[in-house]
Amino acid sequence: MASLFVGLITFFVLIALLALLGYQLMCFADLEFDYTDPLIDSTARINKVVMPEFVVQAVFCFVCIATGQGFLCLMSLPNLHYNFKLLLCTVGVDDC
Repeated sequence: MASLFVGLITFFVLIALLALLGYQLMCFADLEFDYTDPLIDSTARINKVVMPEFVVQAVFCFVCIATGQGFLCLMSLPNLHYNFKLLLCTVGVDDC
């Protein structure tokens, strides 16, 4: 029963991550067709979902580690490392 529960949590976390990425792609499509102002509207809408994307990716890695799914964790670690470095660059802690 526990593995079913963990599988469902992982599934919904991945669906949330895909929804955030789909929203970002729609924002970029609006930018491509010149529906929105590139400096104000597009960046504000995309920046609102960047931090939740980082959190969802970290939760996914934590769930994979906690349940012993080492392969899934290894597959998502490069993306998590990239997101963490990007976060450090935007905060100004690390030189990019």
